[in-house]
Amino acid sequence: MSWYEYPIIIAVGFLAAFLNTVGGGGSLFSVPILTFMGLPITMANATSRVAILFQNIFAVGGFRSKGIELPWPYSLYLGIASLFGGLLGAMLAAHIPDEIFSKIFVGVMIFSVGMILYDPFKSKGQEKLDTRSQVIGGIFFFFIGIYGGFVQAGIGFLVIAVLSLVNNLNLVKSNYVKVFAAIVYTGISVAVFAYEGKIIWTTGLILAIGHALGGWYASRWSVDKGEVWIKRIMIVSVIAMAIKLWFF
Repeated sequence: MSWYEYPIIIAVGFLAAFLNTVGGGGSLFSVPILTFMGLPITMANATSRVAILFQNIFAVGGFRSKGIELPWPYSLYLGIASLFGGLLGAMLAAHIPDEIFSKIFVGVMIFSVGMILYDPFKSKGQEKLDTRSQVIGGIFFFFIGIYGGFVQAGIGFLVIAVLSLVNNLNLVKSNYVKVFAAIVYTGISVAVFAYEGKIIWTTGLILAIGHALGGWYASRWSVDKGEVWIKRIMIVSVIAMAIKLWFF
């Protein structure tokens, strides 16, 4: 990677982190850019996790600085459930051939567009944090962890859907829980991919600069703007992904 590509990668990281933190789908933007710059798709997928880990750490700091409270200890339970799923998913991703992963990634893009068009991200009534709802959420997050460890792209839409439909959390709080849990399953994914030699560390750490800045800014921005603007950003994400699917 040449030095003049660093600003491009940082800018890509900032935009991807903004989309990831506010809604989801940022990896559908950053991973193809990394492959365009010469990385095999499985290595691009692994390398992007380093940046996503930094993004979520800084996003948690941004939400905390705005006084948003995590549902606790429910968020911890979700993080633990996603950790075991993330370990399994990352092990699968580390050993899958590039051509098969490419096909799966395209399928994920189509599915993510469908999720947004269906619009399940609506909180109705009071928050549901009773034992039954927490158990159901934990089960979902185990499978979300598998998905996150495997491909990551579009996972934000799934997390928000579960927290909205199962627990009636609003979009701001859902995003906070999302980035908190993502630290856990992304961290285990980074460990697995590092062990398997799938990460290009220079690219990952340069990308992490943009992701960290984007995660911090987007978390604070989403608290200030609220659900209306979060939904608008998600719609823009859908349109961008649809254009990429149809024309590129």
